[in-house]
Amino acid sequence: MSFTIAIIGRPNVGKSTLFNRLVGQKLALVDDQPGVTRDRREGAGRLGDLEFTLIDTAGLDKGERGSLTARMQEQTEVAIASADALMFLIDARAGLTPNDRAFADFARRANKPVVLVANKSEGKAGEAGAMESYALGLGDPIPISAEHGEGLSDLYDALRVLMPEPAETEDDDEESDEFENVDGDDASLSTRPIRVAVLGRPNAGKSTLINRLLGEERLLTSPEAGTTRDSIAVDVTWKGREFRVFDTAGLRRRSRIEDKLEKLSVSDALRAVRFAEVVVLMMDAQNKFEEQDLRLADLIEREGRAIVIAVNKWDLMDRAPSQIAKLREDADHLLPQVKGMPVVAVSGMMGEGIDRLMSAIEDAYAVWNRRASTASLNRWFEQAVENNPPPAVSGRRLKLNYITQTKARPPSFVVFCSRADAVPESYLRYLVNSLRGFFELPGTPIRITLREKANPFAHKRRRPS
Repeated sequence: MSFTIAIIGRPNVGKSTLFNRLVGQKLALVDDQPGVTRDRREGAGRLGDLEFTLIDTAGLDKGERGSLTARMQEQTEVAIASADALMFLIDARAGLTPNDRAFADFARRANKPVVLVANKSEGKAGEAGAMESYALGLGDPIPISAEHGEGLSDLYDALRVLMPEPAETEDDDEESDEFENVDGDDASLSTRPIRVAVLGRPNAGKSTLINRLLGEERLLTSPEAGTTRDSIAVDVTWKGREFRVFDTAGLRRRSRIEDKLEKLSVSDALRAVRFAEVVVLMMDAQNKFEEQDLRLADLIEREGRAIVIAVNKWDLMDRAPSQIAKLREDADHLLPQVKGMPVVAVSGMMGEGIDRLMSAIEDAYAVWNRRASTASLNRWFEQAVENNPPPAVSGRRLKLNYITQTKARPPSFVVFCSRADAVPESYLRYLVNSLRGFFELPGTPIRITLREKANPFAHKRRRPS
């Protein structure tokens, strides 16, 4: 069983910096302003030969009941309850504060082993604060610098005492990255979790939907936009199939993004998209298919990810029988580059349409992984070229020889031809649409690359006369 450690402390003492240091990646957002972390984030931590599950938490702070601050603290309390041990961080340069003393009592009442860590102890500036921390009654402080990696050997000694034994080392070829590469062999596709990123404009209901999938208030939600900052990964099981779902920050138009922290959140969301396999584009049913929605769909297509459109807050709409058909018609008209993508009406608040959404994700994932044999491809190709031959360019006929599929995820093909640079984009779109319909590839990005056949006479020299 994995040993779990929760990092706790007041805001801006360096919890997320230490989390990133111990997991070996910049997973958690870090900024100078306090209160950046809101949801709790888990990661696989390692220090020397010690391996453990690490939980980054929101800064402990007091807030009125029902407020966002109070609900952030509730998330931290859940993390403490699920942890085997706590790392209580203080800012050695700032010294002890009343909040440090109050939350030290809170940590003691948790009845869990506590490791007191005096962060930001590089140089002499932190010595006084580290000495002050003895007054908390949590044992000897361990002076470290999470940013510079100093003092980690002393932290190792403290954690080693708490852990029963070092965890066995995983195989070298196993990915520990939260955003591992999506490529892999076909045998593993049916067993490993499908990686799903939920993307959309602010306040589209992404976190509410994921909470409904989990059956618990795992992610913070609020009527005000911009509650989610980090891209938080949660594991979901649906009808025996495993999913790893990433909640992301709401994405506004680039011209409206000025705050540095929002830029970090957007970057984290885009990173989640790049390493996802299926992206659920959430839209508000009352403001669907706006310009930003179309931009996000185009981004997903450019990244080559399978796409599912979820129209949320459907419980607020007039449910005429023709509404769903109208949604699909609008999607195909406005997003022809991923024509036929699944469009599902859902209500994250009421739990409606969840089964249809998860089924659509599975179907989109299967299409994204689909392969076609070279023989069937070329039978289709010959017919497609015969029905609509490529146009002559500069009075010269273009010759398309044959096609083959180079990879799936997304389906990618190479057409061997003469004068690849002269084939019009309109003709490539014709081939993509014909290919999509013939091989039943709805809604998934399709890549066609043109390649010229080698000229067997290119390197032959003329015989001397």
